Amino acid sequence: MKVTIIGAGNVGSTCASLLSQKDLVREIVLLDIKDKISEGKSLDISQMNAISCSNTILTGSTNDFSKSKNSDVIIITCGVTRKPGMNREDLVHINADIIRSVTKQSISLSPEAKFIIVSNPLDIMSYVSYITAKVNSSHVIGMAGILDTARYRYFLSKKLNISSYDIRSILLGGHGETMIPLYRYTSISGIPIHNFLSEKDHDIIIKKTKKGGEEIVNYLGTSAWMAPAASIVEMVESILKNSRRIFSCSALLKGEYNIENVYMGVPVILGKHGIEKIIELELNENEKILLKKSSNYIKSIIRKL
Repeated sequence: MKVTIIGAGNVGSTCASLLSQKDLVREIVLLDIKDKISEGKSLDISQMNAISCSNTILTGSTNDFSKSKNSDVIIITCGVTRKPGMNREDLVHINADIIRSVTKQSISLSPEAKFIIVSNPLDIMSYVSYITAKVNSSHVIGMAGILDTARYRYFLSKKLNISSYDIRSILLGGHGETMIPLYRYTSISGIPIHNFLSEKDHDIIIKKTKKGGEEIVNYLGTSAWMAPAASIVEMVESILKNSRRIFSCSALLKGEYNIENVYMGVPVILGKHGIEKIIELELNENEKILLKKSSNYIKSIIRKL
């Protein structure tokens, strides 16, 4: 098994490190446009692997896409990251050009690869990669839902003073302000969330979740990378092992939820063919309105491109 990570910044290099510790793949190729960055980080991770008993081979290269040939999974993390005062939409035009370029170069060398898109604004960049690659939409998957769910679970655990490990939930909609954490589909060790938290208090948690990434940007001056990298690894493992786990991922809707031709977060079964199935939940009227609002917002950004 071979995985290529395009972008050796914080997210890409951390993803390479966490994935290599799994000893799941034969080779990880780390690519970046910046001279010697990929080579140096790959060497550092390789030396760590000697300590942690991982047999994964790390190959670093500066802008040489030939190294990515015959990859099973291609992870796109490259692009401009958010700075304080910026929102995800500020990155649209800059990152769209980057995503088009790296997708074109990658798909010609690995036509059967599954693409995981991490670059922001994520739902729009997933759509850009899909129309550029001209492949089945099940092969192009946006990462955001796992990360958003992790943030949601963290804030719930802090509020309730319990382990986040026992919290199960699912999110719908776009990555960012229009995400929709579902109160009715959240439980703690199988116990519905309403036994622990009122819907009013839950709305406060939703607001914290939506601002979770922005809060980190304000602290660090750049986007988060540890939790995003861990989220990517979860997806790669489910694809390569054909685990068929259910995650919230950004997927192309073709009539599901009465929405068409837009990438947004929905629960999916993730396996060796990429998105094996999009799961349609029964939504109440308010949830339907919020989901439609989210899709309209994403479509408005796509139209600008």
